[in-house]
Amino acid sequence: MGLLDGLKSALGMKAEADATRDADPEDLFGMSTAYLTMEADLGYAPSGYAALCFADVDSTDFEDTVASVEEILEAGAAETGTQAEFTSDAHGYEWVVLEDDDFEDLVTSIHFAADQFIERGYGSRLLAALFAFEKDDQPAYWVYSFRRGDYYPFAPAGDHERASKVELKLQSVLDGELSVEDDKEYWYPLWPDTPGGHPWE
Repeated sequence: MGLLDGLKSALGMKAEADATRDADPEDLFGMSTAYLTMEADLGYAPSGYAALCFADVDSTDFEDTVASVEEILEAGAAETGTQAEFTSDAHGYEWVVLEDDDFEDLVTSIHFAADQFIERGYGSRLLAALFAFEKDDQPAYWVYSFRRGDYYPFAPAGDHERASKVELKLQSVLDGELSVEDDKEYWYPLWPDTPGGHPWE
């Protein structure tokens, strides 16, 4: 199974068919307290990035929706300082990448973006929201799967390797504070194109 097929399986149609509960953008606000636990109990500090991954639709209405999301984030930037960048990866997925030193502003902005897609009827195109952390220059992410309605940890280590012990530790500490995916089949790795980069790079 290739990367593209795997992503579609884990975050796309298979996940939707096997969903245990509906995704709820309000779940994203769970990170508003979870990031404090990440830092205080585990030593992982927010890296200043969060991202929303979605699948494109070849339609004018969807283009208008993306433009609307961009306008909302631009308007919010004046108040929060959250910078937004829209980009595509090598696998054909679209990303809204947010940057802000204030983690709660990141959570609020990513919720606004996701909610706008849902209100415009494109909630099914949302795949995942990512929140980036780091400890001793090692990255770790909490990934929210919109198709499963749950979070899972992703800790890349080197070129297409995972720090499984770190992921299990994150699960054990945050499970209950976040709704963590029980089935590790859906803990899909979102490998960056370049080792050491972010999944959207």
